Amino acid sequence: MNFHDTQFLYRLGADATVVIHFVFVLFVLLGQILITIGVLAGWNWVRNFKFRVIHLVSILFVVAESLTGVICPLTTLEKWLRSKAGQASYQGDFIATLVHDALFMTAKPWVFTLCYSLFGLLVLITYFLAPPRRKPEQTPEKEV
Repeated sequence: MNFHDTQFLYRLGADATVVIHFVFVLFVLLGQILITIGVLAGWNWVRNFKFRVIHLVSILFVVAESLTGVICPLTTLEKWLRSKAGQASYQGDFIATLVHDALFMTAKPWVFTLCYSLFGLLVLITYFLAPPRRKPEQTPEKEV
């Protein structure tokens, strides 16, 4: 494999990382929207225990990163892959850049930390106001 093939693989890895990152963001955002609508509409699936715990842990991870000043590992990985591919990368946080690109919005990092924290609080409040449910244990049918 020559140098150009290696750069292609790094670029492909960086692009795949962006897709994974974007899916994660969509999971957190759309997950909360669907949970809220689902609770109001009586959809049982939005109270699925595993889904709700994964959703809560996902946003708490983002909030913890933001409060501690840690850059997301996916952002770090993508930047590293882009540099190995010889591509320019963006500065700052992936989500901040995504919001900036989508909405032409500029803000100080603390604004995004506040937004992440408030959203995390909303998820936590929803978690306790409309708690997830574990499936009741099913007893085996008695043979007749």
